[in-house]
Order: sequence, then structure tokens, then C-alpha cells
Amino acid sequence: MGLDADQIKHSLDWVAAREPAIAGALARCGYPAPRIRERGYRTMLRTIVGQQVSVAAASSMWRKLEAELGEAILPADLLARDFDALRACGLSRQKQGYARSLCELVEGGLDFANLPVDDEAAIAELVRIKGVGRWSAEIYLLFAEGRPDIWPAGDLAVMAGLGRILGLAERPDEKATRLLAEGWRPHRGALAIFTWHCYDNAAL
Repeated sequence: MGLDADQIKHSLDWVAAREPAIAGALARCGYPAPRIRERGYRTMLRTIVGQQVSVAAASSMWRKLEAELGEAILPADLLARDFDALRACGLSRQKQGYARSLCELVEGGLDFANLPVDDEAAIAELVRIKGVGRWSAEIYLLFAEGRPDIWPAGDLAVMAGLGRILGLAERPDEKATRLLAEGWRPHRGALAIFTWHCYDNAAL
């Protein structure tokens, strides 16, 4: 499960004690709410289903998949369905390819309960899934596993939020965002959640 409120507070307090700009933003915006997702294959499948579509469309597809395959949506059951059955659930040819890649890897031994402890190794394992890039892997590890030092520096809101927090004249790019946070290890996961909290916050 993702980082809980106490873990987020501990991490942000640790960084705020070392970075005045973070302390100031924290005083103005307050602590962010936890972002917690279920650990496991279903969360990654739901991420794939939700890519590049509205929340409403993704929810509709998910309900249809559950009706077709059962609430567990077991990998073997999804793989057993043909193109038309999954198309009727709303999955495009591309989404079906990504979903099948995930299910094939799970059937072949990808174990979401035992991903590598090393963050980079875990990311490398997850990006083997077609359609899952570094950002999706990082979001999964942060929200579903609560890994404390995940820092999705390529996320637009993380870049923009950090720029606002630090009072930068321009939004930092991915490389700069990564470098700016180096001194905040091993608490960057909570900082990522805080940047989303501050991204469009009127208090800043």
C-alpha cells in the first residue's frame, strides 16, 4: 500500500528541516493526503485501461471487464478471451496488446508480491510490460507499494510543482528536477506527493 499520512508527515518534516523553501510551502499548503492503491496485478491492469482516456471511460471499461471476467480479472481468463470479447469491454487493439503483455508476463512468473527490493531493478521489471514506461512503473511503486524514495521526475506536475515550491523563474526539466531532489533522499516519495499537492494550490 502507498505511504500513509504518518510516513508522509515524517518525510516532509525531515526535508523541511533542511530546505527552507519546502518548510515555507508546507506552512502555506499543509500536508497532502495519502495516495494509496491496491498492491498487485489488477492495479497495473487498471493503469493500462485508464491510459489516454477519461476517468469515466476508464471506469466504464473496468466495470465491463469485471462483468465479463469476474471481479478478480484473472490473467488466464483475460488471455482466453478473443479480440471481439475484449473490444466489447471497450479495449482498443492497442490496449488489448498491452493487457495481454501484462497477463502473459504474470502467467510467466512476474510476481507483483515479490518485485525486486532495489527501486531501479523493480522499475526495469515493470517496464517489460508493453505500454508501461518508467512513469507508470514509478507511480505503481509509489502508490501501491509505498516505496519511500520514488521520484517521478518526468511527471509534468512534479516538475511544475517543484518549480513553484522553490520559486524558480522557469519550470525545471526532468534532468534538473532529478538533480534538485538528490539531497532529499531517501524521502523523495513524499516530496513527489507534495509537489502534486502544490501544483495548482492557490496558497502558493
